Amino acid sequence: MKTKYIFVTGGVVSGLGKGITAASLGRLLKNRGYKIVNQKFDPYINVDPGTMSPYEHGEVFVTEDGAETDLDLGHYERFTDVSLTRNSSVTTGKIYSEVIRKERQGAYLGKTVQVIPHITNEIKNNIYQFKDQDVDIVITEIGGTVGDIESLPFMEAIRQIGLENDKEDVAYVHVTLLPHIFGTNELKSKPTQHSVKELQSIGIKPDILVCRTELPIPDDMKQKIAMFCNVRKENVIENNNANILYEVPLMLEKQGLAVQVCKHLQLENVEPKNEEWEKLIKKIKNISGNPVKIAIVGKYVRLEDAYLSVVESIKHGGFANNVPVEISFINSETINRENVEQKISKYDGVIVPGGFGNRGIEGKIETIKYVRENNIPFLGICLGMQMAVIEYARNVLNLPDVNSTEISPDCKNPVIHLMNEQKNITKKGGTMRLGCYDCILEDGSLAQKLFKQKQIKERHRHRYEYNNEYKEALEKNGLMCSGKSPDGKLVEMVEIPNHNFFIASQFHPEFTSRPDKPHPLFVGLIQAAKKYMEEKN
Repeated sequence: MKTKYIFVTGGVVSGLGKGITAASLGRLLKNRGYKIVNQKFDPYINVDPGTMSPYEHGEVFVTEDGAETDLDLGHYERFTDVSLTRNSSVTTGKIYSEVIRKERQGAYLGKTVQVIPHITNEIKNNIYQFKDQDVDIVITEIGGTVGDIESLPFMEAIRQIGLENDKEDVAYVHVTLLPHIFGTNELKSKPTQHSVKELQSIGIKPDILVCRTELPIPDDMKQKIAMFCNVRKENVIENNNANILYEVPLMLEKQGLAVQVCKHLQLENVEPKNEEWEKLIKKIKNISGNPVKIAIVGKYVRLEDAYLSVVESIKHGGFANNVPVEISFINSETINRENVEQKISKYDGVIVPGGFGNRGIEGKIETIKYVRENNIPFLGICLGMQMAVIEYARNVLNLPDVNSTEISPDCKNPVIHLMNEQKNITKKGGTMRLGCYDCILEDGSLAQKLFKQKQIKERHRHRYEYNNEYKEALEKNGLMCSGKSPDGKLVEMVEIPNHNFFIASQFHPEFTSRPDKPHPLFVGLIQAAKKYMEEKN
């Protein structure tokens, strides 16, 4: 089958849900038997979001092959269950870096290097590369909003792709806003009209409009939008607010998005196999009872997107255990020895997620000490595992001056230290231990019980590691190393066998959790939290 291309753009305001629309469309096309891949173009000049604060763009999502990417790739993977690669994440910085590299090598034969054709050609290369792979449909989301200066080269590139391919091989889907005036409940189409006009001014005619709205779109309003925006009425798709994020694909299916895309791309309109997704949504809607209360203790709590995959994975654990989950964020900087009980005791489970730097570290350690001593279910992720090791060495082994060399380079007992291969690295971007690595689980461990297998493969993002010089003493005193690298050199998981549920991983389990295939660590945490809640009540 000839590769088809779908481009998802956005207008009026940011945050309309282009990523969810692209992810949902991917799921609907996959359910029709097509091999799809999602891709995101981000117009910022950073090469990737790996060096950004989570407050800038939310979490950094890590792919299987070790790319640090935008959080929308997490949405794509959770909705489509397709493991993406670095080819799915493209930024202005990445494009310009490659063009400049080629220019320095003389690849352009002395030509003046310009936005058109050199930058746009490089952008197109990143789209066309999927031609050589086993992919039927490429769904590319363009970050930002139509009219942004930064995204113009991407818009020009996707306009050219429309010219270079047959009309039935390229579809433009434009996500826009239909606001309503409070008090009148009247939808306004003018912002959508202006957005489409802006898109047409750069040579792109949208084939399908996905209109984000809080109210149903009346038939006459659809007709008006179709006339003014030069699209067919059946291609004006209502995208209403959803109480359950994962219901969006089914809502868009009902509105005819996938049918109209297939029609435009002249794809065989295969009957969708949505039954499993429908079962999932039905199951979620029927979950009732007392919610388990889970606290995420971190330092980026002002922005929920900073821990987006963790939040979604907790929900997945709730789906699996048929229990509602109530998630709270606690700023670890506000926690100390005096108030830790007051802040943490009301929760049924606690997660200390990943992070960097020394801010809020002591609050995380106090939290871990409290949950360890009070048998509250606990999951530590990346930095959370490192803090669990520090806490144990301080308060069970009673070692003096225990820390990580990231926080205290000259501490007397560095139970967490810089990995050997990281010691001569000075560049920041893309230089950590990134991507998928194998992990061997200890026989009889909680980890092996949860995963139900001996060997697993998980995604990493870190520079520091468990210091093996302390392994014997820590294990002898009850902190089991339940997961190690195949060569035995790296400790990937720790746990306390005689605790209700106390387990921590150096890897990031949240990156591989799916609503219909929840990660075992989150399933286990919520299961333990549910039991803890029931016993407590």
